[in-house]
Amino acid sequence: MILVFKHFFYKNYVGLSLWPFIFLKNNDLKEDIVLINHERIHLRQQQELLIVFFYIFYFMEWVVRCMLYFDTYKAYQNMSFEKEAYHNEKNLSYLKERKPFSFIKYF
Repeated sequence: MILVFKHFFYKNYVGLSLWPFIFLKNNDLKEDIVLINHERIHLRQQQELLIVFFYIFYFMEWVVRCMLYFDTYKAYQNMSFEKEAYHNEKNLSYLKERKPFSFIKYF
């Protein structure tokens, strides 16, 4: 399910997946198939890790990477979950061929 919240996002962020929803910054983004695919990859990651563990691991990895890079955005860009999603967002059949726990190879 896709929901639109204009005032929910920080700076350049335009999409967010919180099981089972995809939140977007504006209505036009519903047509951005690459962004929607990116967010669906996150939904699959969340499902694999039973939702709660995804958020725990996501936060822990972000904290560790913040300490490594001293930059919150660079930490975000280098997280395994984000690397998988960004690397495969243009492949619209990725979720059909994706193996479980594929984010691990992006650590």
